[in-house]
Amino acid sequence: MSFRTAILAGAVLPLAYYAVAIASGRRFFASRGEASGEADPRSLPPVSILKPVRGLDRDSYGNFLRFGDLDYPEYEVIFAVADEDDPAISIIRRVIEACPARPMRLLVGAPVLGESSKVNKLCRLVREAHHDLLVISDSDIRVDRSYLRSLVEHFSDPRVGLVTSMYTGRREGTLGSVLESLAIETEFMPSVLVAWRVEGVRFALGASLAIRRAALDAVGGFEALVDYCAEDFELGRRVAEQGWRVELAASPVESECVATVGDFIRHSLRWAITRRHSRPGGHWGLVLTQGLPWTAAAVLAAPSGGLAGTYAGAYVVLRLTLAWTVAVRGLGDRALAKDLWLVPLADALGFGVWVTSLFGNEIDWRGRRFTLDRGRLIPVAGAARPAVRS
Repeated sequence: MSFRTAILAGAVLPLAYYAVAIASGRRFFASRGEASGEADPRSLPPVSILKPVRGLDRDSYGNFLRFGDLDYPEYEVIFAVADEDDPAISIIRRVIEACPARPMRLLVGAPVLGESSKVNKLCRLVREAHHDLLVISDSDIRVDRSYLRSLVEHFSDPRVGLVTSMYTGRREGTLGSVLESLAIETEFMPSVLVAWRVEGVRFALGASLAIRRAALDAVGGFEALVDYCAEDFELGRRVAEQGWRVELAASPVESECVATVGDFIRHSLRWAITRRHSRPGGHWGLVLTQGLPWTAAAVLAAPSGGLAGTYAGAYVVLRLTLAWTVAVRGLGDRALAKDLWLVPLADALGFGVWVTSLFGNEIDWRGRRFTLDRGRLIPVAGAARPAVRS
């Protein structure tokens, strides 16, 4: 096989992936639409919402306040910060005062059991929670009133141990936030849907998940994950290995996007390095899903202008159809439609990040530097470790 033929053959693979992703998206959202229904409030179990927090996001007050007014009969909300001087404390107290009818608590301090500050806080939050159905979401997540119902309805099946949410990017009108939103909704979420269709859900997305206490206990609790960067992926994998079903909820939550292009690149690089260590096979496999570089290579290698145009046209049509199917129609992000012309730019930057991620092991996570070793966090020499507070 000649080099030219190899390039032309290889360039078909990402196009085939796009077709599979489109079909997966249509199938997933159609199946969830048919299955959705109103559960009897009397059948809904009580829930503990656990919110590990460190520092402030752009609209922490608005994000937290949404959790005080959910359409659900019985639930509590517990926040946790590690340090008494965390600026989020005053915001959380304002939220608690604004929701007097809702059981809400703030925990200050979490014993340092491992390198992940988030997981350290989750260990204490689980111990303090009153209920056996635990819902966890990142501090920058914004939800609508039906959030809990969309998660809990899956637990009517006793075989389900964990449910995780898809998510969209909340933009702030900057190019960086638009690019990150495109990367999340038109590249990452489609890969989640392909995994759902091909092998089932054997992971969790840390933006939002719900788990039975029994399933969490079966994998050793969060104490077994205190040194992992991608504790969400590891948690879902372990729950599935224990024989529990892991489900994907169709109703998305919103995650704050970064502001600048530089922030987007740095954020994406941290994700990519983390993914390479957590799921190396899947990370290397992404080279076969990169439509833009393969199409560019095929256009240059094509023996005729007609064939070159066919490859270019197929990339544009399939890639934008995928973006529309998952982001706009499936996830309901209608506002993103006007930004779909930027998908090739997001793809180009994403490919550059993927290549860069192959040559580094260090990440910056909430102001601390770590080296990753098979998914575990190892502090960079000289990095300060927070004091134990409990």
